[in-house]
Amino acid sequence: MENLRRASITLSRNVLVLALDTTTRAGSVAVVDDRGVRSQLVGDPSLTHGARLPLDLMRALEAAGVTIDAVDLLAVAAGPGSFTGLRVGISAMQGLAMAIDRRVVPVSVLDALAACGSGERARVASWMDAQRGEVFAALYDRSGTEAIIEPSALTPQRTLDEWETTIGNDPVRFIGDGAIRYAELIRDRVPGSDIVAPPPLAPVIAAIALRSPSRAVAPHAVVPIYIRRPDAELARAKSQK
Repeated sequence: MENLRRASITLSRNVLVLALDTTTRAGSVAVVDDRGVRSQLVGDPSLTHGARLPLDLMRALEAAGVTIDAVDLLAVAAGPGSFTGLRVGISAMQGLAMAIDRRVVPVSVLDALAACGSGERARVASWMDAQRGEVFAALYDRSGTEAIIEPSALTPQRTLDEWETTIGNDPVRFIGDGAIRYAELIRDRVPGSDIVAPPPLAPVIAAIALRSPSRAVAPHAVVPIYIRRPDAELARAKSQK
């Protein structure tokens, strides 16, 4: 049966992944297989994700020279990020997955950032700008694959306070738009740190899906990773006090 075949994808053959990230204004789309990136597209930040999808997905497939039926696996940035961006991206991939009878690998954006920042020398800190003076953050080992400190949504100052004992004097590589925004604080509190701007994440999300196809789930099972409650819920709760 097709569902069973798609659920048991392994890397014994060339697997084609279509990946989507809508956690930033521009976002990105990528088509990746075992040999590397077939195509990569960064979106137009002047347009909403809702206005660009599913056209951006189709453009990426066309640039890769493949049709949607050739895709074996879908991957999507599951969060954290803005509620609207996550909802649009996840819904788009859920709809596509149901239409072509495929499964979806949901990927944490913090995990994807850590994979980009991994190296032999330093631990990796994924920092996303969470707005309202906070960052979504997690600390990873040098491989960028194992979380040493689980994700949180705190002010940059408090995040570093919470991490101080764990970091000690060890080098840390900070990556993400939150790291760029709060670079001065990071350099003051963690001297000698590297601060790295985030690349488009769709190719990395696809690579994570390729390494772990067993993480694929049915479309309805993809859920957002919020860490912090959506802004609308927070505003509603505040108004009811």
